[in-house]
Formats: sequence, C-alpha cells, structure tokens
Amino acid sequence: MSEQYWLMKSEPDVYSWDDLVAEKEGMWDGVRNHAAALNMKTMKKGDLAIFYHSNIGVEAVGIIKISKEAFIDPTDEKGKFVAVKVKPVKKLKNPVPLKAIKANPKLAEMDLVRLSRLSVGKVRPEEWAEVMKMAGEKV
Repeated sequence: MSEQYWLMKSEPDVYSWDDLVAEKEGMWDGVRNHAAALNMKTMKKGDLAIFYHSNIGVEAVGIIKISKEAFIDPTDEKGKFVAVKVKPVKKLKNPVPLKAIKANPKLAEMDLVRLSRLSVGKVRPEEWAEVMKMAGEKV
C-alpha cells in the first residue's frame, strides 16, 4: 500500500507545533471521536500528516510523520481509544490558513472542509500536493 496522508488538529494553547519540536516525538492522545480514532487506527509508521493549529491560528503549520502506529491511549480509562506517536518533519515555509483552503476549489472535498469538526482526517495525495504548493513547499 502506498503512503497515506493525514491532517491532525491540535489547539496550539494545549499542544502546539513548537511543543512537538521541543519534545522531538509526541504522543497524539485524547482523541474521543470514533471517526478520528478509526483514522488513527489506519495510520502506518512513516505516513505523513499536516500539523494543523485549530481554534487559535486556524492554519496548517507543519509536516509530521507517524513514528508509532496505534496503541491504547493511556489517557483513556476504558481503553477503547487509541493514540499514535508523531515526529516533526518540517515547519511549512508559509502557514496555510483555513480561509485559503476553503477558497481553493481543488480542496472542496477535503475532510478539513467537509467534516470541519473531525480532528484527524484523511488527505488525498492531490490535496496534499495542493496544500504543499500553497505553503511554498516542493512536492
């Protein structure tokens, strides 16, 4: 199976891009939405994801890599939900704001646009390429 792409949202006042960079590897935990959790169970080591600041900033800010596949989330007392581990790959040259993503017709079907409350969403390869282009990154 080819590489998969994702978008993972975090509130920067809770866990920001800079927090992940400082830790070098972070645990993506606390996800309690079943659709988001299912996406996390599908992730493979080496998959890439867009690190997205939600609520404050509301923009794609970096690229992260899945470093450990799904395991039981230690913050879930019932043991139903999963966490993954991630490592920073690079900060985007230019953050890509939600307004710009929504304004781009090539991204109209993106999970981020269609399922705005979903904290961990799939990103199709062509969507990934478009967001990277918008960020000034080589694809």
